Amino acid sequence: MKKSKSKMKSEKIEDQVIDKEQETIDSEINESTEEETEDNKEQEDFKEKFIRLYSEYENYRKRTAKEKIDILTNASENVIKDLLPVIDDFERAIANNDKIEDIEAIKEGFGLIFNKLYKTLTAKGLKPMDSKETEFNIDLHEAITKIPAPKKALKGKVVDVVEKGFLINEKVIRFAKVVVGE
Repeated sequence: MKKSKSKMKSEKIEDQVIDKEQETIDSEINESTEEETEDNKEQEDFKEKFIRLYSEYENYRKRTAKEKIDILTNASENVIKDLLPVIDDFERAIANNDKIEDIEAIKEGFGLIFNKLYKTLTAKGLKPMDSKETEFNIDLHEAITKIPAPKKALKGKVVDVVEKGFLINEKVIRFAKVVVGE
């Protein structure tokens, strides 16, 4: 019986140890579950913040794209408004050309209309290129042909301008078509 009592006692101790270990494991599981719950909550918060930021970015992108379109539309609208008086002048000139027999008056009228158009466009930033007898520049000129230079000083330079080039706010909008001396 002694053996059995000691055996029982040892079993009891074992059971207590097992119970303690089980409690420890259970508490660790509870702690890890709490940590996982906190981690999941944190992940949900981050996910929600990400979705909000992404939505804000998409709204910003759409808004700026719309603003760019509006700016371009309004810019061309302003140029067209400024050109309407020139069109009116051309219409009046065409209507009056049937009645006028003096060619000089017609030439003077078209010269005045041209000057008005030119001033309107230069006010918007248009600037003609002065290319004749300047060094050929591939960023400004388009070579139509090469001819023997009439003077040694014109070698590699623009000899003739076939079509004038234009800049708008220092950006080339039409390259000058030129003849280059070689």
